[in-house]
Amino acid sequence: MNIIDINFNNLMNLIDKQSLEEVYHTIINKFKKIPLSMQNSIEDFINKFPYWGNLDIKKENYEELYNRAIMLKQHINDLKWLYENLQDYRSKKVLFAIINNLYNCDFVSLNSSIETNYPHYFDLDLVKCTKDEVIVDLGAFNGDTIMDYLNYYGLHNYKSIYCYEITKDIFSNLQNNLQYYPNIYCQRKAISNKKEKLFIKESKVDKSANIVASDGTERIDVTTIDDDIKENISLIKMDIEGYEKKALEGCQKQIQKNHPKLLISVYHNHEDLWKIPKMIDEICPGYQFYLRYYGNNIFPTEIVLIGIYN
Repeated sequence: MNIIDINFNNLMNLIDKQSLEEVYHTIINKFKKIPLSMQNSIEDFINKFPYWGNLDIKKENYEELYNRAIMLKQHINDLKWLYENLQDYRSKKVLFAIINNLYNCDFVSLNSSIETNYPHYFDLDLVKCTKDEVIVDLGAFNGDTIMDYLNYYGLHNYKSIYCYEITKDIFSNLQNNLQYYPNIYCQRKAISNKKEKLFIKESKVDKSANIVASDGTERIDVTTIDDDIKENISLIKMDIEGYEKKALEGCQKQIQKNHPKLLISVYHNHEDLWKIPKMIDEICPGYQFYLRYYGNNIFPTEIVLIGIYN
């Protein structure tokens, strides 16, 4: 056993011995011990996005901290399963750092896990690509991920690329940024587990956090990857504000048939971290899992699950 194995097992054993209320009160006590300016910074960030629960220090509303406790206590075996199924030391270090941050409000281990060698999503040691790649980018934003791909893998190292983005002005920027590259198809559609029509619900903070919902400002077509793309897909990236699980349900046929490389954001709630890899394993056993962390040292966001079929 290495130091990360020891630290992870010790932390899991500690949580396992506590009741849910004890885990919750431990988290609150740890949170209250960090500087007030840091508490306020976390509070501001948490409340900008509707992912994790509310946090109001003055009113002693610690819903987000309680949601942490529920995830850590009630899903401890799921977290152990994930740890055992991670394929390298770096991934296990990331998982320990995330749990240590959520439980102990520890910023040191999270800081040491931030990926600095490779761009977001593309760990070149793991994600091997060729000129025959058929790539799907869900939540393509302004094309930044695809530009990273072209810069790191080469301008001609793909067969075709499909980009999906729902927000009108961002979609326009996406088209403009990628217009000079061949065989890149930009689609202004939402991706889920069935075909339907929904609405765009705008984020009050950032347009990149817009979602689809039953009501909103603008109607938009919703489809599935299995229905929308007929080519054999070799790589799928997802960052769609909590819709990743539904999108996975809608591309099961592609995953089962073609075993694409999967690069999926797993931080839009407190459960995706373990739930999405378990879901992939149920859809198609044989994927090997890795975690990479591209966020900051304060609160764990920008966590990417890499799934490579063996």
